[in-house]
Amino acid sequence: MNTNDKNTGPDHDNHQIPISIDKTSFKVTKEEMKGAELRALPDPDVPADRDLWLEIHGNQDDELVAPASVIHLKSGMHFYTAPSTINPG
Repeated sequence: MNTNDKNTGPDHDNHQIPISIDKTSFKVTKEEMKGAELRALPDPDVPADRDLWLEIHGNQDDELVAPASVIHLKSGMHFYTAPSTINPG
């Protein structure tokens, strides 16, 4: 598993929040990030033909993260990507 330190905001006493996108770990320093900022964390960025989703535990549906959405980050949040459109075979 990869771990990437992304200093994405002002230093808050080195407070880092561990999150993951597609099973790659990141440590971010901002407590709130827009979907577009999250999409830019992986290298390369999440491509435009894929959606970014926040995994929700329990009986609730996972949450689609739009580029303009503001996400309040918490330690251990898991995000994943999936094709924006699925063509039936």
